[in-house]
Amino acid sequence: MTPVIAHDVISKGHQMNIPVESQSMGRAYLNQWREITPGENFAIRISGQNTEGLYTAIELTAEPRNGVPIHIHAREEEHFVVIEGRVRLMKGSEFLTLSTGQSATVQRGTPHAWCNPYDTMLRMLVIFSPGHSEETFRLIGSADGGDLAAIEDSARKGGSKVIGPPPFEDIYSVLCPRPRP
Repeated sequence: MTPVIAHDVISKGHQMNIPVESQSMGRAYLNQWREITPGENFAIRISGQNTEGLYTAIELTAEPRNGVPIHIHAREEEHFVVIEGRVRLMKGSEFLTLSTGQSATVQRGTPHAWCNPYDTMLRMLVIFSPGHSEETFRLIGSADGGDLAAIEDSARKGGSKVIGPPPFEDIYSVLCPRPRP
């Protein structure tokens, strides 16, 4: 049996114990914070390798004005759970604002994007089901400056595709990163 460790997630003063199986994946990526682009970081909290591919859970933080381009996942649903702050989410033709404790699901094949246009830090748990987007995040986290071609290739092989820039004003993303200090 694989040993299980517990990862604590604190939300509005409540502690949630999220079990994280770590032996088969090793500790090289699990629970290690990696940069996506300046102002946006992630940590793989639950690996799809440990859920038999059922899901992958990623904790993500975004500074004000960070977000992602419009993209599609052909093979996965993406579930957003806001732990702290607020997020602006484009889901198809619908625009939503989610606050701490709220969640939304984007069905596979639906164009979507998100951003943090607010003056406070955003922290979310993003769950992909089934959990096949993990390899793209591993590439993003190891790119040191970004091998965008390798990341796009991995995403494409996994059924994801960027289809446009962020649909929000004045947002930094992998397509237009925040300048480094």
